[in-house]
Amino acid sequence: MASVDLRDNLLGISWVDSGWVPILNPTNVLEYFSERSNPFYDRTCNNEVVKMQRLTLDHLNQMVGVEYILLHAQEPILYIIRKQQRQSPTQVVPLADYYIIAGVVYQAPDLGSVINSRVLSAVHGIQSAFDEAMSFCRYHPSKGYWWHFKDQEEKERVKPKSKRKEEPSSLFQRQRVDTLLLDLRNKFPPTFYQPKPGEKPVPDNLLYMHKIARLAIYPVQCL
Repeated sequence: MASVDLRDNLLGISWVDSGWVPILNPTNVLEYFSERSNPFYDRTCNNEVVKMQRLTLDHLNQMVGVEYILLHAQEPILYIIRKQQRQSPTQVVPLADYYIIAGVVYQAPDLGSVINSRVLSAVHGIQSAFDEAMSFCRYHPSKGYWWHFKDQEEKERVKPKSKRKEEPSSLFQRQRVDTLLLDLRNKFPPTFYQPKPGEKPVPDNLLYMHKIARLAIYPVQCL
């Protein structure tokens, strides 16, 4: 006999008595369901009273209270038993349904439990997807937000590193260098060599310094 985990919520457990499975049929399935080890069976029901008094199940219609009936049978594999509250011989209120598949008893979930389970599963899936998406999100003050996926990281590892191209200098950089060189020229006045007839005097040390500085900062434009 299977061990039973007794909990308030019976939707997560099942029960079976393997000794009954080969002989189950519509005439004895209620007797099988009324086994004392079955956690789904309420021993205060009218079925138990009829059983103790050795009456037939037809007497259930004349009683008031909780009772169990065989609602559907599909031999030899499926039986459905209903728990209901009888208020009169013609009026009953369904309380729960139990289905027996190959001798294993389960409680059928109600509509509220089904909706609650579906909603929890959907919320869990959305939360997991959101957490996984956030793990690929990156931020930097100068770049802003971007996505960084694992496959991109693997491609970057496999991809051979190429030589970094030298970027051309900007107009601001060129103007700044010229300004610094002009300040340097004012602080350290250049010396002039004796020009030939018809030539303008050219500062030899300043010309050399200016070329060296421009070549060091933006060599592309100076070539």
